[in-house]
Amino acid sequence: MNVAPLFTPVRMGDLELPNRIAMAPLTRMRADNPGHVPTALQAEYYAQRASAGLIVGEATAISPDGFGWADTPGLWSPEQIRGWRQVTEAVHSAGGRMIAQLWHTGALSHPDLRGGALPLSASAINPQQRSVTPSGRKPTVTPRAMTTAEIRQTIADYATAARNALAAGFDGVQILANFLYLPAQFLNKATNQRTDAYGGSIENRARLTLEIADAVATAVGPERTGVKLGPMHETGPFEANDETLPSAEYVISRLNGLSHLLVMGATHDLTATPLDGLDSDGMFAHIRPLFDGTLIANVELDAERAAHLVEAGLADVVAFGRPFIANPDLPARLATGAPLADVDWTTVYASGARGYTDYPALAAV
Repeated sequence: MNVAPLFTPVRMGDLELPNRIAMAPLTRMRADNPGHVPTALQAEYYAQRASAGLIVGEATAISPDGFGWADTPGLWSPEQIRGWRQVTEAVHSAGGRMIAQLWHTGALSHPDLRGGALPLSASAINPQQRSVTPSGRKPTVTPRAMTTAEIRQTIADYATAARNALAAGFDGVQILANFLYLPAQFLNKATNQRTDAYGGSIENRARLTLEIADAVATAVGPERTGVKLGPMHETGPFEANDETLPSAEYVISRLNGLSHLLVMGATHDLTATPLDGLDSDGMFAHIRPLFDGTLIANVELDAERAAHLVEAGLADVVAFGRPFIANPDLPARLATGAPLADVDWTTVYASGARGYTDYPALAAV
């Protein structure tokens, strides 16, 4: 197996990556404190994985309104900035590069996380998912539709969080705009029933994502701004519909000039859905011509498939998520063909060092 394509340098925005192996964002619920502040334990965890060409940090709430998952960190307070600074300093000291992922959960939040207040979204439509609350997973509730003033404030909050990220020492930012969260709730016609400038046509539903991207790029520079976005087939109102692919295509084609785009491959079977044909490498082959920056491919990758995506020009960087949990030295293992350690799934969403910072590097095994 030829994995050499994974170990060539590549430029992403203003960053020089020494290899093409990225650590994908992984929610791990270790910011279990009242201020949602990253801790020394997270600094140790990320520094252990600094041999990745790029670390995309775990999804991080941009504001109290955007917060919507128990025991996850934020980027809105001075304490959080200081907490993240110890993380980025540890990563940089270990020779790594790290960007922050900016997160607004929208309707995926829960009153238990908001002092009893309803979460905010495009429209008052229950996303039919599960919220992660301090007392466990609970069914989502029907959110409250955002006012125009709240939309403007949210866009400003993204820009502020991006500036905070750079103040905390991150090398750039990534806007989380897909999956089930706020930008996706606006883009999806099933969860956006607005009749104003942010609803109706694809162009209107895409307005929030594009205005966020513009505000963040203005705040920290397009060369330090990326987006995670792509067509997905999930559950409930997030099942793919006839406008899922055209909506994603429209937004992606207008993100040119930014540093990178992270695209997830299929997370469910796409057969007989409006995304039929985008399974396997089809997703990346379809998206590649639409975006002229660094394309990062993610989901269900092994070394062989990842090297093929890079060699074929379907991706510039490949992001591994779950393999990085139990293999802090993943690039070295991929380079040598060493076996990968297995994940202890009982500790993935937990607290403390067990199953977090206690996976040994290959040399210590």
